[in-house]
Amino acid sequence: PPMGPGGRVEHDPDVGAVVVGFDRHVNYYKIQYAQLCINVNDGCEFIATNLDEVAHLTDAPQEWAAGGSMVGAIKGCTGREPTVVGKPSPLLIEYLEEKFGFERGRVCMVGDRLDTDVLFGTDNGLRTLLVLSGVTTEEMLLSLENKIRPDAYADTIKDLIPEGSN
Repeated sequence: PPMGPGGRVEHDPDVGAVVVGFDRHVNYYKIQYAQLCINVNDGCEFIATNLDEVAHLTDAPQEWAAGGSMVGAIKGCTGREPTVVGKPSPLLIEYLEEKFGFERGRVCMVGDRLDTDVLFGTDNGLRTLLVLSGVTTEEMLLSLENKIRPDAYADTIKDLIPEGSN
């Protein structure tokens, strides 16, 4: 954005919601545009897809800043908390339950994160299986500081497939 004397970002006053999630191309212009919509437009909603702090985005053994870091930038410049629509929010399971009419206790949430996937399951009455092929390590899972416990865990999802199956 133009940041010299008189520089400003024009924004659409009709924007009624800003949805923030992971963005490989996040930049200052997008942050400023979101901030203007949320802070200036009456009733503009701030919605987050998730609050994941880090993720594994490549096959390299390192973590990358995830959607939660983008959400954090918008929280920082607006002073507002978002409505979270992804895990661990109950909105998704409530929608699926209404649409398909299943019993929550018969559903198993499988995921690689304690703070979103497993928490989503435990908070919403689902069985949970943590796979250690993503962000959460066995050391993190078994640490005394961890308060989120899955029903079961496995090294990878492959461990659930019987040998010889295609």
